[in-house]
Amino acid sequence: MQRRELNVADLPNVVFGHRSILWLATMGLIMIESTVFAIVIASYFYLRTRSSDWPPGFMPPALTWGIAITALFLVSAIPNLFIKKAAEKGELRGVQIGLVIMTAVGIAAFAIRLFEFRALNASWAGNAYGSLVWTLLGLHTVHLLTDWYDTVVLMALMFSGRVEGKRFMDTSENADYWWFVIFTWLPIWAVLYFAPRLL
Repeated sequence: MQRRELNVADLPNVVFGHRSILWLATMGLIMIESTVFAIVIASYFYLRTRSSDWPPGFMPPALTWGIAITALFLVSAIPNLFIKKAAEKGELRGVQIGLVIMTAVGIAAFAIRLFEFRALNASWAGNAYGSLVWTLLGLHTVHLLTDWYDTVVLMALMFSGRVEGKRFMDTSENADYWWFVIFTWLPIWAVLYFAPRLL
C-alpha cells in the first residue's frame, strides 16, 4: 500500500474570520463575557422587583455623559470598520492610521467615563443598587481598557518596521472585539440610564 502525503506548503499562514483559531477564541471569550453582563443585568432587574422605590435612595444617573460616550462609541464604528477592512487587505498604512484613530477614541472614552462614574448619583457602597450600577459600568470599563491596551500594542507593532502577516489578523480580531465593546454598551446604557426612569 502506497502512503500518500498531504502537502500543506501552499496553504495560507494568515486567515481571517471563522477559519482563524484566534477568531474562534475571541468569539468564545465574547460569549463568556456576554454571559457575565447578562447575569449582572438580570441581577439588576431582580433587585428592582424587591424594591418599591427605584432607584432606592438615589437619583437616576445624569444623562449627559452616558449620551456622550454612546455617541462616541457609535461614531467609532466608522474607523473600526475602516481598520478591519484595511487589515484584511494587508494595507499597512490604513491599519496604522486606523490604530492611531482608535487609540485616540479610547483616550476620549476614558475621559468621558471618568465623568460618567461621577454622574452615577450612587455610591458603590451605598446599597445593592449602587453596587450593581458600579459593577456594570466597571465591567464595561475593564473591557474598554483591555481593547484599548491591545490597540496600543498593535499600533506600536505596526509602526515598528517589522510587520508580520499575523499582525493584520490580530488587528482584525481586535476590531471584532471593539464591536463587542460597542454592542454590549447599548443594553448597559439602557439599563443604567433609562431603566431607573421608566421602571
